[in-house]
Amino acid sequence: MRIGYLECFSGVSGDMFMGALVDAGVPPRVLEDAVAALGVGARLEISRVVRRGISATKVDVWVDGEKDLPREEYWAKQDGLKQDGARAESRSKAQPEHGHHHDAGHHHDHEHSSQAEISRDEPSLGLHRAPAPHEHSHSHPHGRGLTEIREIVAKAGISDTAKKAAVAIFEALGTAEAKIHATSIEKIHFHEVGAVDAMVDIVCAAVGSEALGVDEFICSPLNVGGGMVQCAHGMFPVPAPATVELLKGAPVYSSGVQAELVTPTGAAIVKILASRFAAFPGMKIEKSGYGAGSREFPGLPNVVRLTIGEGASGLAAKTVSETVTVLEANLDDLNPQVFGYVMDRLLEEGALDAFGTPVQMKKSRPGTLLTVLCKPEDAGKLTQLIFTETTTLGVRRRDEVRQTLARHWENVRTQWGEVRIKIASMNGIVTNYAPEYEDCRRLAAEHHVPLKTVMQEAARAYLVKGEK
Repeated sequence: MRIGYLECFSGVSGDMFMGALVDAGVPPRVLEDAVAALGVGARLEISRVVRRGISATKVDVWVDGEKDLPREEYWAKQDGLKQDGARAESRSKAQPEHGHHHDAGHHHDHEHSSQAEISRDEPSLGLHRAPAPHEHSHSHPHGRGLTEIREIVAKAGISDTAKKAAVAIFEALGTAEAKIHATSIEKIHFHEVGAVDAMVDIVCAAVGSEALGVDEFICSPLNVGGGMVQCAHGMFPVPAPATVELLKGAPVYSSGVQAELVTPTGAAIVKILASRFAAFPGMKIEKSGYGAGSREFPGLPNVVRLTIGEGASGLAAKTVSETVTVLEANLDDLNPQVFGYVMDRLLEEGALDAFGTPVQMKKSRPGTLLTVLCKPEDAGKLTQLIFTETTTLGVRRRDEVRQTLARHWENVRTQWGEVRIKIASMNGIVTNYAPEYEDCRRLAAEHHVPLKTVMQEAARAYLVKGEK
């Protein structure tokens, strides 16, 4: 089993994680292509820096000619702009109410009052960077909602696996903020950080982690920092409320540094991508990479380290154990066409698996046992979906432990186009592989060839690729 171990001794943020991925071997072009595929006017700047004697990769996100900033630096900049605006307004009032100076002062007031209204009226995500004011006062005055972000990610030219991971990270952020602000996830708008910067960090994390080709990410305990941090809603304690919500169940500590070391973006990435938290695992180290943050701290290198290696052999490394929730409902009066629709909806909403089993019910009525496997945190919304979309009056629920083989995706090229291959492995040895059905079905329909032919060709291409 190939392991990626993330060491957060100086916390973690989205740009630090991107830097570690590049430093550990992900080609910069992979992340640059992912940013371009979003089509949101962003670009990456990748450089080498030194943090307390450690050489690391620094990734900066540029949007409309402006570079992302740590949260406190952004708000310090905004406070300076407001003070400049107040001085300009004071000067304009001392002059006659006509001419160029009056117009300029009015325009400045409008921009800042508009931003203040957004901060008061809409919950904003406390991530690691806020956008320039014009990003919201013109193109997106109310920020980007989760629905719009899902649509942008869905249209991007990245793998379905990366899309699913990116959306899951965004939903984790939205869920945390919705709870903090006592609202619904769909009412959360990503405008403190700027949806563009958040999308770049999150999509690159999803694409880059897939490109790294590890079977499992493991994370160390997280150094969260301390003190207070300026946010859109005022001064918040560190770790910020959203970060605390995201890191429930994770081991955290503070080394005493008075700064925000774990951002909500970084916490959400770790929550979704890391399978567990542990001390340095047994492995044969292949390589390591360091991703740099923007600031320097006395006596602490502001980097995150990603170490890649083959896991130690033994039963513990052969499979991954996890707790899943099983939902069941007996259905004997549901239109079969509706049952198929319900299955599709359950999988779209995050079910790990869903299936039906023919059963004989009371009074000898034939029926169907609907069984759904899901993450415990998704059980509530999937139960609600079952009640809404089916005729059942009750849903049974229980938690079980399942063991799974490590799995990852690889792309192969056939004469009709690319097909993803799902690969399962035990201790780094491939045990199963299978072409992705939806990819093969699409190519078969587009090129009018038998589905079985496309699947056979994809399997052959994978075997040939493995021999090279």
